[in-house]
Amino acid sequence: MDPSQHKIKYSETKIQHRIEELGQEISRDYADNDLILVSVLKGSLYFFADLTRAIKLPVQLDFIAIGTYPTSTNQKGIVRITKDLDLEITGKHVLLVEDIIRTGMTTGYLVQSLQARMPASIKVCTLLLNPDEQLINVPIAYCGFMISEERLIGYGMDVLEKGRNIPYIAEISKGS
Repeated sequence: MDPSQHKIKYSETKIQHRIEELGQEISRDYADNDLILVSVLKGSLYFFADLTRAIKLPVQLDFIAIGTYPTSTNQKGIVRITKDLDLEITGKHVLLVEDIIRTGMTTGYLVQSLQARMPASIKVCTLLLNPDEQLINVPIAYCGFMISEERLIGYGMDVLEKGRNIPYIAEISKGS
């Protein structure tokens, strides 16, 4: 997979500028509250790292990972948490950080799972949102960019676990 074969959608500079804006918004909104930022692994890792540096508040960081396991009755499988939080979130303000939200199914599952732990609040921040593909309404508090149906790679997003380390976001050309 040759990155030079893809059309750059969001440059590294544009991504970093938008993250600075999001960091300012989050810093303002949580100025009087303790905040736990939760990265949804693996895709949000780069966004999460840059966002935490853009937030000008003391924050706690944690990670959660999910996997899809096929079943005999469901080829797409069921979503399960494969790496759970280390921090206790009961009574705390939680910001779930995603790289991209398309259907909202995974994010909805995570929000529901975390709400059962009774945090003071739980909000979602995503770098990329495709509202046209959403199957369930997941309220998004912070969004970097709205996208359509492009296939994307870079800045945490991959194709077969490759391309995450590309510092910008590119559209995958047809035939790649």
